[in-house]
Amino acid sequence: MNGLQRRRLLRSPLALAVGLAATTAQADLGQGDFGGIGLMQTPTARMAPLGDFAFSFSRTAPYRRYNLFFQPAEWLEAGFRYVEVENRQYLAATEDRNNLDKGIDVKLRLREENRRWPQLAVGVRDMGGTGLFGAEYLVASKRWHDVDVSLGIGWGYLGNQDDVANPLARLDDRFDRRSGFSPGDDGGTLNLGSLFSGPAAVFGGIEYRTPWPPLVLQLELEGNDYQREPQRNDQRQDSRINLGARYRLTDGIELRAGWQRGNTAMLGISLSTNLATLSQAKRDPPPAALGPAPAEHTRDWQALSRALADNAGIDVHRLRQDGNAVIVEGEPARYPSLAQSEQRAGRILHNQLASEVETFRFRWQERGLALRESVHERNALVAAVASAEDAVDHRHGIYAHGALRPAQGRILHENDPRRFGYSLGPVLEQNFGGPDGYLYRLSANLDSEYRLGAGNWFSATLAYTLADNLDNYRYLADSQLPRVRTHIGDYLAETDLGISNLQYSHTARLGSDWYAIGYGGLLETMFAGVGGEVLYRPFNGDVAVGLDVNWVKQRDFDQRLALRDYSTWTGHLTGYWRTGFEDVLAKVSVGRYLAGDLGVTVDLSREFDSGVRLGGWTTITDAGSDFGEGSFDKGLYLSLPLDAFFVHSTRQRARLAWQPLTRDGGARLARRFELHELTGERQMGRYWRDYDDAMR
Repeated sequence: MNGLQRRRLLRSPLALAVGLAATTAQADLGQGDFGGIGLMQTPTARMAPLGDFAFSFSRTAPYRRYNLFFQPAEWLEAGFRYVEVENRQYLAATEDRNNLDKGIDVKLRLREENRRWPQLAVGVRDMGGTGLFGAEYLVASKRWHDVDVSLGIGWGYLGNQDDVANPLARLDDRFDRRSGFSPGDDGGTLNLGSLFSGPAAVFGGIEYRTPWPPLVLQLELEGNDYQREPQRNDQRQDSRINLGARYRLTDGIELRAGWQRGNTAMLGISLSTNLATLSQAKRDPPPAALGPAPAEHTRDWQALSRALADNAGIDVHRLRQDGNAVIVEGEPARYPSLAQSEQRAGRILHNQLASEVETFRFRWQERGLALRESVHERNALVAAVASAEDAVDHRHGIYAHGALRPAQGRILHENDPRRFGYSLGPVLEQNFGGPDGYLYRLSANLDSEYRLGAGNWFSATLAYTLADNLDNYRYLADSQLPRVRTHIGDYLAETDLGISNLQYSHTARLGSDWYAIGYGGLLETMFAGVGGEVLYRPFNGDVAVGLDVNWVKQRDFDQRLALRDYSTWTGHLTGYWRTGFEDVLAKVSVGRYLAGDLGVTVDLSREFDSGVRLGGWTTITDAGSDFGEGSFDKGLYLSLPLDAFFVHSTRQRARLAWQPLTRDGGARLARRFELHELTGERQMGRYWRDYDDAMR
């Protein structure tokens, strides 16, 4: 099943449940009612540990808040929430259903706490949403032993008490007035003119970590008076003082309760894990024990190839000898770290190759694309395995490069590239936050692949619906764009068994740093067609550029072989930049989308030491008011290495994505194979750190 190693397996945050019990969250930091580190209704200047990822729920009538927050950098907290208003109907609905509001929050740490000064942070709530609960704040936090005190000034929803003059009004009169969201407006727009403007109020509170470590007590002063609630939903407030408690049930589960407004109970729960430290103890076979070099080469090359696959995780294409060097050409199939595969393979080669071989060369490929080569001196590798003192010399002697010429030398062994592989697993597709509430489809997906050669293969995915509620799907958008994505309910409700993918793909290396792929067939659930991509990616470079062009035609709703009338050209010019700042990868794509609109997509992501990649994107096109709610698209995603969850090493990954609404504007073709992902090993990445780990 090597051809399926990078196939995404799941599309729902439910997959994170397996990691919730393995968190490293700090016991004295908790999620607030609105999500993010805070007290209850108010934020603090505190930040969660790098990589923290938390889902929380709270209910304080008439509000239910569902929050997902993360810590992509030590100085940055970000997240999104849904607020369900129990006594108001959904704005776009015609039947009895609670209103649901979406919002995005950001908090920046301005300075860290030290002996004399408090920690200081600034933040914005409900940006990029309707702004119904929009607020800005500046807050400071200082700890004395088991007591943590916070004090801040808030604007908007946090400043409705209006008990202090807005200090920014002295700089400009515009800060005296705050513009708000009108019921007829589209959500999702940024109202920058209202930031830090209008009434202001003081807020703050105290947290006391009790002698019983799981329990933290809270006292909070609110900045909101509940007399200017969204949708004229004002609430009685008998007191600005809120009382609460947090109880940490396990490392990853915290229960919360409080008494707010002097008359209303609050209950909540938080589930958290740390994406940066996810790991799993392994039960992989031990590396081969070193023996003396044999007098002559092994005569069973097939057995050597199997040993390299079973113990070193290398899908061997061929073995060559060129003078005093033996060359292993193959694909990484098990271990995420190439350094680990090379170290394991070096032991096996030493035990089965005569002493005339002085150099081991590993030429790494991916689906026929030559990516890089690592060169190890045999004696240095053997010495490094035998003694940690010699590991430094071996490490400094490794030569890695990407200028690959056609391999030379005598072929010792070559495996037949033709093979068949398959996998069966669950997929959860979902949409949450639109007029239909929560829509889902749980299916069993049979992925299969037949390799014709190193760079030629057929792939197919058959999906069978196990459970869904897609009968609730309704299309309510007022848009003149072709319906390229909003037919999703029709596709998923038409049949229980459908072909999600059936295509032929071919790769080629065009030059030293140039790669190409061509493909055709049923490319995804909704579109069939042909296309291709060219990528320029220098070895271990910070910048890459790709261009994809596709002609596609819309598939019939039954997900068989029939096609609908709509067809179009789509494609993008994409730049990739490894910024060198906080391990951030920036992607900018400019081009034509499936509905014919022209625009740009910006994607920013960060990879943690654990291999988890956290990212988000936004798309703006020339569709204007036809784009849909908010006039631009946005979403968040996680790319999870399953190696962090399984006891046996694997290179498989799962991609989990959240997108608040399904729109026709800014819709991209869901290509199954992309060159930047296929050529990932062109980047040295953490090879040297992985080498140190492999040699321990």
